[in-house]
Amino acid sequence: MSLQTLKSLQKQLASKQISSRELVTDHLARVEAHNTALNAFITLDRDGALAAAEAADKAIAAGTAGPLAGLPIAHKDIFCTEGVLTTCGSKILSNFVSPYDATVVARLKAAGTVSLGKTNLDEFAMGSTNESSFFGAAKNPWNLAHVPGGSSGGSAAAVAAGLVPAATGTDTGGSIRQPASFCGITGIKPTYGTVSRYGMIAYASSLDQGGPLAHTAEDCALLLDAISGFDERDSTSLQRAATQTTAELDRPLAGLKIGLPREYFGEGLAGDVRTAIEAALAELRKLGATTVEVSLPNTHLAIPAYYVIAPAEASSNLSRFDGVRYGHRASEYKDLAEMYSRSRAEGFGAEVKRRILVGTYVLSHGYYDAYYIKAQQLRRLIAEDFKQALAQCDVIAGPVAPTTAPVLGQMADDPVQMYLSDIYTLGVNLAGLPGLSAPCGFGANGLPVGLQLIGNYFAEARLLNVAHQFQQATDWHLRSPAHRAG
Repeated sequence: MSLQTLKSLQKQLASKQISSRELVTDHLARVEAHNTALNAFITLDRDGALAAAEAADKAIAAGTAGPLAGLPIAHKDIFCTEGVLTTCGSKILSNFVSPYDATVVARLKAAGTVSLGKTNLDEFAMGSTNESSFFGAAKNPWNLAHVPGGSSGGSAAAVAAGLVPAATGTDTGGSIRQPASFCGITGIKPTYGTVSRYGMIAYASSLDQGGPLAHTAEDCALLLDAISGFDERDSTSLQRAATQTTAELDRPLAGLKIGLPREYFGEGLAGDVRTAIEAALAELRKLGATTVEVSLPNTHLAIPAYYVIAPAEASSNLSRFDGVRYGHRASEYKDLAEMYSRSRAEGFGAEVKRRILVGTYVLSHGYYDAYYIKAQQLRRLIAEDFKQALAQCDVIAGPVAPTTAPVLGQMADDPVQMYLSDIYTLGVNLAGLPGLSAPCGFGANGLPVGLQLIGNYFAEARLLNVAHQFQQATDWHLRSPAHRAG
């Protein structure tokens, strides 16, 4: 079966070649047939999806349908979804049914999409492999022995495997771009504040940003235009109109100047990943772009800065999960203090506990100035590096990760190794810039490689334009993994 993109399905629905109910029923069957092997979904909302599909078909027939009416999608299980389990991949929220919709969920619902359910993720989005999920690791459809990336690994695996044509994700330090790279699909993290965080359960509030994952840049543009824009319920939401990225997709690349950071092509980058990236850059040059060397000299400081700032914010955000109002509560305790400690000890996994402990430490008296304030100063230096580099070019390009997807369990006993794998993505979040991953080839082991594109603030349209033009000239995004439904 040919690749089913949102755009192609949109045309089929509009021309009445297929109904939303037929489309949704088919994708529900795919999830039921393949999720046991992939573990991409935590919750499948069959009844809700079929009801939404029926409503979409009626709206299409009446001519009142939204722009994405009847299209099946899935949501990362960190977005609150009314009447559906919202677990964050954690035991502590394993029984939490949200009473309301996150803004991202509400806006896609208003656009007419049909949510099939909630996808797997690293617990509270803390991880780069999807292995910290209380519900078990999701698997990479290209090779089930490998991770799909994290934290949005379930969303990436579900899209790559054809269980759903698109899904939402969140990116705190690379968690849309890295799983998109590992699974051979497209994903974009917008400029911080472009997409509302209301109802998106917080990991690190100054870094988290929602965004779409799909097969193509065109599909990502359709979703981003639907979910972006100001939201008065989110204090970090920017007072800007929704993006209009689809209008820019067909812009030629003649005259585009691409910056190549020398720090992204040095020691630590695997040879097979380098080869794929260089071939992609050669293709972009054929399309009219030119490349220039730029420098991001503080790249090596991104990991220590991020792993102070993010855990510090997490230790504050996760203090609300105490077993009192919702979520897991210990069955035995002597008093209130023990109820708190036991509920949290039982409810949080090892990686979340590790980050809470680190975050609490760096915020404690005597260490706040030495660690947290210093990390914020490094953050400013990193942002300044990007500012200077982007003054010399239109977009920055390079790898998403130093290697292709690692084997499951490879980093289980060495969290620092996992942290180091985020070297090329963290700086984008620290600076609040938009970043995109597009499939551009394969490594020596047959696993996908993603090309990362980084733009200036609010340059989402340009990033999607570059990726779209690249995808018009190549077919990496059309390749199918070994484990694909349909």
